[in-house]
Amino acid sequence: MKTEQFIIYGHVQGVGFRFFTWREAQRIGVTGWVKNQSNGSVAVLAQGTEQQLETFYRWLQQGHKTATVNYVESFIVENNTIYSDFQILH
Repeated sequence: MKTEQFIIYGHVQGVGFRFFTWREAQRIGVTGWVKNQSNGSVAVLAQGTEQQLETFYRWLQQGHKTATVNYVESFIVENNTIYSDFQILH
């Protein structure tokens, strides 16, 4: 199990990005969370296999058609917490 954090920049708040990210996480099978940041970006913490996280990262780079993603930062996270589902945090 691998954990990565993604920070998504662009027009990603107020367009349903968290919901569509949650839905894509469910489809791929990753766990973790998604939340809006005060600077207008969206933060995602995701756990899964290397392949699941790569698929999720590629989706985050495009986002849903309602969003405009400018770029995505990705960080490997050393995390002892195991998430059982994927949540939208507020």
